[in-house]
Amino acid sequence: MTQPPATEAELLHRAAALAGRTLGELAQELHFQAPPDLRGHKGWVGHLLEAALGASAGSKAEPDFPHLGVELKSVPVDASGVPIESTWVTVAPLDGTLERTWEASHVRAKLAAVLWVPVQGSRDLLVPLRKIGTPVLWRPNAEQEALLREDWEFHAEVIGLGELWQLDARKGEALQVRPKGARGSDRVWATDSDGERVADTPRGFYLRRSFTRTLLAPG
Repeated sequence: MTQPPATEAELLHRAAALAGRTLGELAQELHFQAPPDLRGHKGWVGHLLEAALGASAGSKAEPDFPHLGVELKSVPVDASGVPIESTWVTVAPLDGTLERTWEASHVRAKLAAVLWVPVQGSRDLLVPLRKIGTPVLWRPNAEQEALLREDWEFHAEVIGLGELWQLDARKGEALQVRPKGARGSDRVWATDSDGERVADTPRGFYLRRSFTRTLLAPG
């Protein structure tokens, strides 16, 4: 297993060294079995990059590089380098345990510093042949954080009121709430507007494609 990078500069150097390599080459080097496609292998690319870069958080609720405070996000992109899907951030708990303020939120902690690693994501291209792109280390500026905060506070209010029918992926300029579950039949406990426990669809916080596109754009 690759040792965690000691500094942010070392992390960036490792990530930059991956640019231009294929997932198949990296998988062979790290003794990973590369699937031909990602159906049934969701998260495989992220796990491969975590292993290559020395991420140590695993499934813990903390940044992937906790000693650096940096989260790792692989993002599938098209031939022009544009993200092709929204990016998972963290679970949106519906049972009354969502943080009360933006400052204390898991979303803010997860997005405080992100190492974005673009990867070719065309479904016409076999996974082993997909190339890794140039990484971008991002920290939200004041304008971006204000936008994220506004979206989070809107979603948090809806969840806090138990008005779960208002959770709509079309809402939120940068941050959206969408169903999160391996199967459409998955259920979690939630609190409804009457304060009653009910079973509902799992949800998660995601960054919109339009937002991550601006983060990856050159310059």
